[in-house]
Amino acid sequence: MGDNLHVPHEETKGIVEDTVDGRLDVYIWDMDETLILLKSLLNGMYAEAFNGLKDAQKGVEIGKMWEKHILDLCDSHFFYEQIENYNKPFLDALLQYDDGKDLSGYKFDQDGFGPPHDDDNKRKLAYRHRYIAQKYEKGLHNFFDQETMKLWDELYDVTDKYTDGWLSSARAFLEQCSSGKKDATSSVAPAVGVLDSPDSNYQQVNVLVTSGSLIPSLVKCLLFRLDGIITHGNVYSSWEVGKVQCFQWIKERFSCSNVRFCVIGDGWEECEAAQAMRWPFVKIDLRPGSSHRFPGLTLRTVGYYFSVVYGSPDAEDDKD
Repeated sequence: MGDNLHVPHEETKGIVEDTVDGRLDVYIWDMDETLILLKSLLNGMYAEAFNGLKDAQKGVEIGKMWEKHILDLCDSHFFYEQIENYNKPFLDALLQYDDGKDLSGYKFDQDGFGPPHDDDNKRKLAYRHRYIAQKYEKGLHNFFDQETMKLWDELYDVTDKYTDGWLSSARAFLEQCSSGKKDATSSVAPAVGVLDSPDSNYQQVNVLVTSGSLIPSLVKCLLFRLDGIITHGNVYSSWEVGKVQCFQWIKERFSCSNVRFCVIGDGWEECEAAQAMRWPFVKIDLRPGSSHRFPGLTLRTVGYYFSVVYGSPDAEDDKD
């Protein structure tokens, strides 16, 4: 990409240091057709999997509403028209160019940002990335009124109902995979098979690696209620660099002896990248009745994939 990218490590330190006596499981997620549904609604593939039991046109209409709102939010609050041609793999990519200037009164529409992509404009882009990160951390409710939030909630609920709870169950699964120390009495513990003794600890973290561009992906996280579970520092765009490169950066960030990685997605690119890294890959399947979809996927199922690659020291505890 021509930039000396700053790969984020700071927010990872605490997680890695806390796993000295335990373990760390890193879940690496694809977004579209995995945590959310959009493309398969727009092209009718989701409805097609139900052999006529779903109204395909309704799915298309729902998808178009999401598409419009995502683009509107990108342009109105996240500088997308200005920066769509300067996609970076993560928000901290240009951190070295950010001089920490107070942005509270900064006139983004008057700073002359644009080509050429020199150091001065990289600094202006870094300002925008920092501002976007701040907005992401605050959440939608801090810059939308109650009426607009109600419209978003209604669209989310309509979509969740149409998809039989895909959105809400995927979000609930992410919450189960969120960072936090678990003890042996946790319902999560036996499912992933990571505890050696009743007083052992382990942590879990969710990372998103999407083939879409960065800003729309962050906006999707906000609109689909994922921002409270996936931090902006854990959102990667593989648009230019590819998923193998993103996976390598993630491996470097979470570098410790007791870390395990698992990739979850629906596409060939993340599958091949996982194979290149020798990480387990769980392929999401849209078809109803599959255990590799939402609702359906469980931590126990993912635990089996972990054990195939990493072994299962708690195999006896995993048995029903």
